[in-house]
Amino acid sequence: MASEPRDSFDRIPADGIRRGVHRGPRPKGRGWVTFAWAALATGLLVGLGVVGLFVVNNGIQFTSGGTSAGGSSTVAADTPVPTPTATPTIDPKLTVTILNGAGVEGLATRAGTRATADGWSVGAEANASASDVATSTVYYAKAENEGAAKGLAATLGGIAVAQSDQFAGADLTAVLGADYTE
Repeated sequence: MASEPRDSFDRIPADGIRRGVHRGPRPKGRGWVTFAWAALATGLLVGLGVVGLFVVNNGIQFTSGGTSAGGSSTVAADTPVPTPTATPTIDPKLTVTILNGAGVEGLATRAGTRATADGWSVGAEANASASDVATSTVYYAKAENEGAAKGLAATLGGIAVAQSDQFAGADLTAVLGADYTE
C-alpha cells in the first residue's frame, strides 16, 4: 500500500491545543447567554402583546367614572332625550362602534353587519363593559353628528339617541341593550 508523504498538518503538537481550521472548545456558560436573550425577547413580546390587548380592550370605556360598592365600573346614567331638530342621515365617513350591552352572544356582530349593509362604516364590534344595559341607545359626542346618530338608530331598528362625551373613541357608538330586537 502506498503512503502519502507527510506534511505540516500531520504533525500533532505535544500540547494538544487545536490550531488552524479546528475550533476550540466552547466556553462554559455560553448556552445560558443564548437562553437568557431568548427569554428576554419572549418576555418582551408577551409584555407588548398584553399591553396591546389592554389598550384595544379598554380603548372604548363604558363607564361614567364612578364605581359601585364592589369597585367595578357603573353604567352611565345618560338618559336618551329625543330632539326633533336633526334629519336622519347616513354618513359613511363617520366612525361607528357597536357595543353589546345585553350579554347576547354575537349581538354586536349581527348589528354591525346590518349597519354595514346600509352603508355605515363600522370600525369596531365588541362587548360593553356591562352586560345588563336595559335601553339600546346611539350616542354621539358632537352636535353636528345628531342627524347621523338618528340615521344609525333608524338602521338598527329605531333605537334611542343621546348626546354624550362618554365614548370619545368613535363618532357614533351604539350600545345595544336588553330591549334590542334584530
